[in-house]
Amino acid sequence: MESMRNTDLHLVENPFSEKLEKASTRDGFGLGVVEAGKENEQIVVLSADLKESTRAEWFEKEFPERFIEVGVAEQHMATVAAGLAAVGKIPFITSYAAFSPGRNYEQIRTTAALNELPVKVCGMHAGVSVGPDGATHQMLEDMGMMRMLPGMTVLNPLDREEGRKLTKLAAKLKGPVYLRFGRSDVPIVTTEHTPCEIGKALTLWEGEKPQVTLCGTGALSYTALLAARALEAEKISSTVLHFGTVKPLDRKAIEEALKKTGHLITIEEHQIAGGFGSAVAEVAAESGGKVLRLGIEDQFGQSGTPEELLAHYGLDVRSIVDKTKAFIR
Repeated sequence: MESMRNTDLHLVENPFSEKLEKASTRDGFGLGVVEAGKENEQIVVLSADLKESTRAEWFEKEFPERFIEVGVAEQHMATVAAGLAAVGKIPFITSYAAFSPGRNYEQIRTTAALNELPVKVCGMHAGVSVGPDGATHQMLEDMGMMRMLPGMTVLNPLDREEGRKLTKLAAKLKGPVYLRFGRSDVPIVTTEHTPCEIGKALTLWEGEKPQVTLCGTGALSYTALLAARALEAEKISSTVLHFGTVKPLDRKAIEEALKKTGHLITIEEHQIAGGFGSAVAEVAAESGGKVLRLGIEDQFGQSGTPEELLAHYGLDVRSIVDKTKAFIR
């Protein structure tokens, strides 16, 4: 690690410590929406019978009069939210990503996005790391669905702290937003001082003479950081960029990385078709450079522990290291 340097972005003192506090990114939503609710009384939260799992109940406890339980009716939830937004409210709708936007895409598209309303769609339990819930509940297509909607901002936080910040920032955006959250506890490596800006990538680490850029989104950006350390031990220097915003994408960061290393690897807990990697590849196709996309390759999920599943789909540290070495040869 001696040849890698912290880029002075106020990460935790030792992001590789085994004693790092862990929490799910959905906890960041729970904290952030309560803070946002204290700052703006127009914020309301809707749940589709999953208030405990989505952390929406944290808001309910603070503001019971601004919490709406619609029951198992995700399509109804989206249209009610659009109606509330049309009269000045800022609604956050919460469910598993498999159900919202999985089940209510048309309502989100037609009532919220088409009308440019500030409905904030919060998809929890996204990706394969939801674990034993299996393929039906492991949403792997949501970022692609949402980033194709005109005017939709797509956010995918690294950890609980960034999830808290992005939730608060989403509340201030005028248009619709999709926020993606996970269930598994992941290390908290950012702090309250770490920069967090919608549309801006975050440089986690940078080698002295980087040969490749690892571009992560969501909690897998931390896995990319661990992979960078492993690569360093094998004399391969890299840069790690975290994209908490999938749309609008930080094109400048991608273009600069391509100029510097010429090789980009994207890492996402999502189908490689249409998701974060595809968005990066679109920029690279216009700018030049090589891109390798790592993610779920045209498959559905399955039951297993988060660790087993990430390894199975080639998204663990060892797989990223091996694929990086093969890519830059």
